[in-house]
Amino acid sequence: MKPTQEMNISLVWCLLSLSFAIKVLFSLTTHYFKVEDGGERSVCVTFGFFFFVKAMAVLIVTENYLEFGLETGFTNFSDSAMQFLEKQGLESQSPVSKLTFKFFLALFCSLIGAFLTFPGLRLAQMHLDALNLTTEKITQTLLHINFLAPLFMVLLWVKPITKDYIMNPPLGKESVPLMTEATFDTLRLWIIILLCALRLAMMRSHLQAYLNLAQKCVDQMKKEAGRISTIELQKMVARVFYYLCVIALQYVAPLVMLLHTALLLKTLGNHSWGIYPESISPLPVDNSLASNSVYSELPSTDGKMKVTVTQITVALSSLRNIFTPLLFRGLLSFLTWWIAACLFSTSLFGLFYHQYLTVA
Repeated sequence: MKPTQEMNISLVWCLLSLSFAIKVLFSLTTHYFKVEDGGERSVCVTFGFFFFVKAMAVLIVTENYLEFGLETGFTNFSDSAMQFLEKQGLESQSPVSKLTFKFFLALFCSLIGAFLTFPGLRLAQMHLDALNLTTEKITQTLLHINFLAPLFMVLLWVKPITKDYIMNPPLGKESVPLMTEATFDTLRLWIIILLCALRLAMMRSHLQAYLNLAQKCVDQMKKEAGRISTIELQKMVARVFYYLCVIALQYVAPLVMLLHTALLLKTLGNHSWGIYPESISPLPVDNSLASNSVYSELPSTDGKMKVTVTQITVALSSLRNIFTPLLFRGLLSFLTWWIAACLFSTSLFGLFYHQYLTVA
């Protein structure tokens, strides 16, 4: 007999991968805070405040421009929570206000922005070095697409540029939609996955560009006057190779965050991998039927176990009615967009800094 309710085990792996990537970025950021002489701490704090203000500004933009579905998802969550509280005999008030929800979401977004500051700055430097190393036009084009990939992801949620133009293109007097909303959501997920695959494929070029910094340092020292000991030269070269693990983590961790957030959006948001998916409608769960089926399958001798399993089943069914796909679709869409926006903002600032503000 097929179980009435199944848990998608891929959610556990996606959450574990996402938490591991955040933990790695948190550890790297705390290491920067421990450095007393450098200005890394000030850079992280400054970008954290910048991204907090940016998140608050983005959250007040209407759905006509950035269509995440946060408003719809939060409204559905509030209504479902109030109905659940009414069934429990409690006061029928929303568990959290919209302003409080957006404030804590902006605070979480500022932390993500602070964690992604130095990965974005490092990516910009490796991008410039990789462009200087390669002479093939195809590789240079792929490097440019890889650098602009977060911008393409950001534009996927800008409604006037992508969704309105693709679904209702101006073709004379009549506008014929090219695809449905479900197809566009699926296509958006596929574009994110393909751009993440491209970034993973270009990882070797970026890491090799970083390793060539050792040769640059040696060439720069040859131009300077004075003597340098062999030990100091070896330390300088070895420092570059020892720091390669940190560079690899700064390159891979944001990619893991972005990819697994998109996968969670697909699963929890009730999307499909098919370009032309069939209409998916979540079937209503009959709590009494689920409870009775679980109750009848258990042995008759374990009365207390029957009551416990029944209570757990009803509680899980109630939670599923509160945390609906509409809520996850809006929240995960915003987080996916935000990670891409942070990566592009920090890498763009790093490109400007390394190109125009540093002294060669």
